[in-house]
Order: sequence, then C-alpha cells, then structure tokens
Amino acid sequence: MYTLYGFKGSGSAAVELALELAGLPYRQVDAASWEPGSALDELQRINPLRQIPTLQLPNGGILTESAAILLHLGLTDSSGRLLPVDETRRAQAIRGLVFIAANCYAAIGVIDFPERWCINADEAVKEQIREGARARLHSYWEIFADTYPASPFLSGATPGALDLLAAVVSKWSEARVHLAQVRPAFLAMIEAVEVHPKVAPVWRRHWDN
Repeated sequence: MYTLYGFKGSGSAAVELALELAGLPYRQVDAASWEPGSALDELQRINPLRQIPTLQLPNGGILTESAAILLHLGLTDSSGRLLPVDETRRAQAIRGLVFIAANCYAAIGVIDFPERWCINADEAVKEQIREGARARLHSYWEIFADTYPASPFLSGATPGALDLLAAVVSKWSEARVHLAQVRPAFLAMIEAVEVHPKVAPVWRRHWDN
C-alpha cells in the first residue's frame, strides 16, 4: 500500500486523484508545515524539506515532488489511465508535467514566500516581488494553454496526470481569474476536469466550492 502525506487544499490533491484514477491502494496521513497538529515530525523524517505531497511506496521508498510522483505512477501503471500509451503523446504529457513543476509551481513558491528571495525585505519590497512573480506565473499559464490543446482533455478522452496537476496548480495565485480573461476555452477545460465523475468526489474533499 502507498502512504500519501498531504493536506486538504494542497498539491497533494493531484497525487491523491492519480492514485484513485489508477486504482492503487493507499492511506493518507495529514501533514503540513502550516498545521502544527499534523504529522509534521513524521513527514520531516522522510522528507527534510517538509513538503507535500510526499509518497511512500509499497517497498518503503520515498518519492517527493509532484511531477516526479505523477510520472512514477503513470509509468508504473501500463493501462494509460495516467499517461498516454502512445509514445508521442506520452512524451508531451511528461513535458507538460515538468513545465508546470519547473515554472508554475516555482513562481507560486515566490508569491507565497517572497522573503525567501530577498534578505531583509520590507512589506513594500515583498509586494513588488509578489506582483512580478504573479505576472510571470500568469504568462506561464498562457504559454501552457497555447502549447496543450484539449481533445477534449489534455490527456485525451479522459483526464490523466497532466490534467490533474494543471487543475490543482491553477487553483492558486489568481491564475484562473487571469485565464478567464485571456484563455477562457482553456479554463473551461480545466473546470471540466474537476467535475469529471472520476475526479469530482476527491475534488470536493479538497475544495468545497
């Protein structure tokens, strides 16, 4: 059985959804740096960065980083439920997962914690950093939307790993507000992911709205 360390409304939702879609048995452990009563010490023992999601494999191995976890699960499951079976489409899905992790996720980290990127910054400087990172994040989503047309989902006929990560990460930093203005068709596809019958039950556990 897999063990997923995560928390409601966090990036661990993408991994939880992937485990559900692939039909893999798992147990959940609530752990988050912002939730003192959670299993934070247990998480830190296996992931010194205390970041979620963290996934313990059935063989005891530890996986961190959302894209790496989704890639592993997708490559392990040969059914094509998470990554396309077709080699060309699978390559593009892998590219998309890494794009979101390297660009969108990274920018969100700056928005959430600007003080990590500028020593002794006052509130005005922090807000400048946030505004610049948010503008950068939104431009990344525009590029992503233009690169990955839906048919009808990013992964094909049904949502896959790339759809799940895009849906979860676009929840943050006003990305969807921006997409509604500049890429409404892409936003409509993302919103269709979260109400898909295979996704909706888990989605509602993380986000009530």
